[in-house]
Amino acid sequence: MAAAGAPDGMEEPGMDTEAEMVATEVPARPLNCVEAEAAAGAAAEDSCAARGSLQPAPAQPPGDPAAQASVSNGEDAGGGAGRELVDLKIIWNKTKHDVKFPLDSTGSELKQKIHSITGLPPAMQKVMYKGLVPEDKTLREIKVTSGAKIMVVGSTINDVLAVNTPKDAAQQGAKAEENKKEPLCRQKQHRKVLDKGKPEDVMPSVKGAQEHLPTVPLSGMYNKSGGKVRLTFKLEQDQLWIGTKERTEKLPMGSIKNVVSEPIEGHEDYHMMAFQLGPTEASYYWVYWVPTQYVDAIKDTVLGKWQYF
Repeated sequence: MAAAGAPDGMEEPGMDTEAEMVATEVPARPLNCVEAEAAAGAAAEDSCAARGSLQPAPAQPPGDPAAQASVSNGEDAGGGAGRELVDLKIIWNKTKHDVKFPLDSTGSELKQKIHSITGLPPAMQKVMYKGLVPEDKTLREIKVTSGAKIMVVGSTINDVLAVNTPKDAAQQGAKAEENKKEPLCRQKQHRKVLDKGKPEDVMPSVKGAQEHLPTVPLSGMYNKSGGKVRLTFKLEQDQLWIGTKERTEKLPMGSIKNVVSEPIEGHEDYHMMAFQLGPTEASYYWVYWVPTQYVDAIKDTVLGKWQYF
């Protein structure tokens, strides 16, 4: 008697799967010598190809500066790969430039960097950080720190060629007129201030010397009313601050038409100085007992008369 199952011509479910399982369980036939050698050769080629595609890039040798330099340094590093860098804010013509620069570079190299940023030739630059930056000293030696503000004063060739001739002519005329007059310190309006004598807290003077502006305000001086006055040069703002006990006047450098000065008779190591704030001499703001070593630096800073060539 036939067993009950699927109708004739139909396969029971799972028969194909069982057949496939049986087929996979059949032991593989041993390879002959020729087949074994061919299979081994193919495996060796595949292994070599895999090793070639996974070959690591050559490692940088230890101590290689290129490996140590930060990618973020970019062109701002000034060629300082592998050297210690500081972040600087270079301020020129009221514009700020953020750069990274090697701490062991000299002031001369910094001028070249400034030239590449601003187009201002090194010979026309006055670079200041707590005073004038020496060209032969490194930033590390003058104790420049990260985030320091580097002030730059100077004019491009085009600016020099476009000098305001009427202003220069007015200054020359004023000088010629001064030469015809009696010494300023003998005039009555000035004698009443000078006769008070030298202020007790006047800053020391160095006769026959020329120095850059100090990093602190110039103080211990009198104004025309005999009151104490101090001068603060805010280079980053291009302003001169004239401070008294009552108030502080903040003057843009460009608004000052002229600066005149004269040694004080009997005290030639000090000057009396005037800042012309308007079109005539009536606008002079007088300051007395200015140390002689700072006179040229004051004029250069206010009028922008830097050494161009």
